Amino acid sequence: MQVAPVNFSQFASLPDDDCQTRIKEARARLGERVVLLAHHYQRADVYCHADLTGDSLKLSRLASQTRADFIVFCGVHFMAEVADVLSAPEQKVILPDLSAGCSMADMASLAKVERAWRELATVLDPDETITPVTYINSAADLKSFCARHGGIVCTSSNAEAILKWSYAQREKVLFFPDQHLGRWTARQMGMPPEDMAVWDFDLPQGGLTAEQIHRAKIILWKGFCSVHQMFRPQHVLDFREKHPEGLVISHPECCEDVCALSDYVGSTEMIIKTIAAAPENTRWLVGTELNLVQRIAKEFAPQGKVIRFMSPMVCMCSTMARIDPPHLAWALESLADGEVVNQISVAAEDAEMSRLALERMLSCS
Repeated sequence: MQVAPVNFSQFASLPDDDCQTRIKEARARLGERVVLLAHHYQRADVYCHADLTGDSLKLSRLASQTRADFIVFCGVHFMAEVADVLSAPEQKVILPDLSAGCSMADMASLAKVERAWRELATVLDPDETITPVTYINSAADLKSFCARHGGIVCTSSNAEAILKWSYAQREKVLFFPDQHLGRWTARQMGMPPEDMAVWDFDLPQGGLTAEQIHRAKIILWKGFCSVHQMFRPQHVLDFREKHPEGLVISHPECCEDVCALSDYVGSTEMIIKTIAAAPENTRWLVGTELNLVQRIAKEFAPQGKVIRFMSPMVCMCSTMARIDPPHLAWALESLADGEVVNQISVAAEDAEMSRLALERMLSCS
């Protein structure tokens, strides 16, 4: 018998221990009908319940290979959208808190990108000269936009391969929403700064002249990650002064100057694998989200590895942190009671075109 749905307010003030118990009990009731995904940046008291952990694309692909009825994504909105696009039609994707978004993804809304495309069209024919590339950290309708205009999706680990593909299609790239990933990738490909332009979406024609648009090989959207922008070159320099033997590893969402001062630059998966493979008793400064850094610092401490967060200030993904134990307990109990809450469902046309953009990416990377 289906019971009446329970409002989240009844969970909001639950003590931590009660939340943890109710999460475990609801999962036991659901059994193999649910698979729980947790992104690397997820808070520890949620991450501990995950069946699968990793970055957003890896998690979505793994979840789509399961037979679970429900995919509960402890991440942010765009990640749950990717999971919905890649999963089977009968599988339902749940985001425990719908307010868990991504400030970077929000900087490139469909309306802003379509306006940019129209403004570019007053200078050149974008459908003939520009390949739109969206970072996977973006909404499904932007992935759909890219597919409709001959473009593609990239991740932080395959961005260089994707840019090479893009330039094989057309002479220019519009890269959004993260300017730093686009700039660092172009730099690694040998592109000089004068071939890059930044599109300020708050200004007419992106704040660029017609001459700048014609000259640019890559037009970088003026977006950024609120976490990775906190890391500054001085943080690296201070670390090197105190620990000359130390190693620095950063995510490419960091600014160019931080990446240039780092020994390694790569995705969250690359950061974890690089530190895991390093010799014992090494010291690391890590430029990525705090929850991940704290987790690997604890994991590798028995090997004598000292792992430090790059910024002296506490800086975590605040929107990711909205997926907390009360929301997870509520979502799971609701599912166990037969009530589907917070389902993420991408519109059919956007899902089809997003899938096309993702398939293009997977085929060439």
